[in-house]
Amino acid sequence: MPKLLYDIGLKAYEAALALAAPFNQKAKQMRAGREQQFDRLQKAFHTNQAPVAWFHCASLGEFEQGRPVIEAFREAFPNYKILVTFFSPSGYEVRKNYNGAEYIFYLPLDSAANAQQFLDIVQPKVAFFVKYEFWHYYLQALQQRQISTLSISAIFRPHQVYFKPYGGFNRNILRRFTHIYTQNNSSALLLQSIGISNTTVAGDTRFDRVLQTAASVKRIPLVEAFVQQQQVFMVGSSWPADIEVLMPLIQKYKSQLKFIIAPHEIQESSIQSLVQELGNSTIRFSKATLEDAATYNVLVIDNIGMLSSLYSYGTFAYVGGAFGKGLHNTLEAAVFGLPLFFGPSYEKFQEAKDLVENGCAFPVDGAAAMLTAFERVLQNPELHRNITNTEKHYVQKQAGATAKIIADLKRLLPNS
Repeated sequence: MPKLLYDIGLKAYEAALALAAPFNQKAKQMRAGREQQFDRLQKAFHTNQAPVAWFHCASLGEFEQGRPVIEAFREAFPNYKILVTFFSPSGYEVRKNYNGAEYIFYLPLDSAANAQQFLDIVQPKVAFFVKYEFWHYYLQALQQRQISTLSISAIFRPHQVYFKPYGGFNRNILRRFTHIYTQNNSSALLLQSIGISNTTVAGDTRFDRVLQTAASVKRIPLVEAFVQQQQVFMVGSSWPADIEVLMPLIQKYKSQLKFIIAPHEIQESSIQSLVQELGNSTIRFSKATLEDAATYNVLVIDNIGMLSSLYSYGTFAYVGGAFGKGLHNTLEAAVFGLPLFFGPSYEKFQEAKDLVENGCAFPVDGAAAMLTAFERVLQNPELHRNITNTEKHYVQKQAGATAKIIADLKRLLPNS
């Protein structure tokens, strides 16, 4: 019965995608990216004789999480060719020209036929699934072909279906992995409680990624012209609910601080609405010039791909998403030692919990709490310095997951 429901759910998703495509840009991209996909895969792979390492990421966040492993794998196993697949256009469209992989595609939707055809063409020697990606038919086919299949930066919580009495189908999906590298010890213990012991507590590869980014941060001359050595309140991956909470703070302090706002959604209508809401002294990145940027107090980022570098200009940071489905990446800001603020839905994220417990991050439930928490840090430079030192030490201490995974791979793939 659970497998039947899984199949029905996949068919319903496919139908919904087709219905939404004419009206929704994301659905349209997902449909277009999968058209004649097997013909394009066949054309790309038909002359390949090298072993293939396949990395699958749901979206951009998971790609950034897996990226340190992809790049370390290339260095350790230079004779392999690398395939990266995405489920979502927010990953594929941003990273389709990534030069660290020979092949970049959307993953065909999960089905028995698609999984067999995909593996027939690609012939991977090893497969990696980043964080939450657990597809029944692909994992079943990989196991049947005895292809080493690894889950990296995996994290689990007690309420998930795998740990419920009715979760047998889902537990069997997890059992198909050759090895699971978890972010923390509690995840490994949960897996052991359902009889899965082929695990290693490696940590979260995002720590390795943000340290790489911080070490090679890109200068953005327009942002430097805007900032002009002033303190900066950086807002990353914001949604309308986040802006509502931040608006009183922005209106109170925009004559004293510079605000950089990078919304999660950058459709033209959303950007126009945000700029209008923010009011006077607000400029879009695409409209600003080096000559006039300094005359504005609020800069709205209307492109994708700059956020990790933008945090380097921050003095404080708010990370969006925690008034909705879930908090976005706090580590991109934490690596620079910025005091962090975010909404109340952060319990699913181990690093956010750690940062709160260490006194580096402040969850807020509304505009009044946001203003109070911010002013506490603003008015206490010593507290700010302590947060910066504690945060940077925390990020450094958590690094190293990539090295653990690569060391294991050298034993797993000794003749490669």
